[in-house]
Amino acid sequence: MPRYALKVEYHGAPFVGWQRQPDQPSVQGAIEAALAKLEPRAHTIAAAGRTDAGVHALAQVAHCDMEKDWDPFRLSEALNYHLKPAPVAIVDCAVVDGDWHARFSALERKYLFRLLMRRPPATHQEGLVWRVNCELDVDAMREGAAHLLGLHDFTTFRSSICQAESPVKTLDALDIVRVETDWGPEVQFTVRARSFLHNQVRSFVGTLERVGNGGWTPDDVRRALIACDRAACGPVCPPQGLYLAGVQYPDNPFGG
Repeated sequence: MPRYALKVEYHGAPFVGWQRQPDQPSVQGAIEAALAKLEPRAHTIAAAGRTDAGVHALAQVAHCDMEKDWDPFRLSEALNYHLKPAPVAIVDCAVVDGDWHARFSALERKYLFRLLMRRPPATHQEGLVWRVNCELDVDAMREGAAHLLGLHDFTTFRSSICQAESPVKTLDALDIVRVETDWGPEVQFTVRARSFLHNQVRSFVGTLERVGNGGWTPDDVRRALIACDRAACGPVCPPQGLYLAGVQYPDNPFGG
């Protein structure tokens, strides 16, 4: 059976998350239902990472196995037709080897988090950003974030329901920039690692927002990290500003 890599973009608001769940809308379920329109049978696809309810994707990667040899462009077009009106799009498609795996072949995941700093409601960006009503100290947040880089036990920043075998992970990058937009100033966090714990990025951002608003000092982040205690974590921020922004592989299946 030929295997295809799919680059997937979606708005997470209508879904319970990526993972298929009985009688609830999921991104995985939407794509598998579209595949069943093309080849009527049960389909199971695998993704580079599971996203929670309300979390978006700019470049999620999944793979599917088909019985027919599809032209990748025609497969993506057919899937997009059957995905309507769900806010899910197949933005690229490529043939891959039969042993290629969207999750296990990945070298790194990249997440983007958007935090909007303004007092009025977000209106056009509603559901796409986390809005806070005060200006944040970006330099202080960067100083706090520096304590999180590298290999650590991230128990403090791990959800109590996380199923990962170990809390020890290597954080490759946590870059924080202030961006002026038409709807107001944003703080954008770009976070890269081979893999993440459940709620790890949202725990980072919620903790660093507390540093930015002056509630914590940058060194409080270091103390929270070494505590290895979930109770030491700052607030977990809401999901709507979080995007799975990219997945890196040894060879990019989509070229470029």
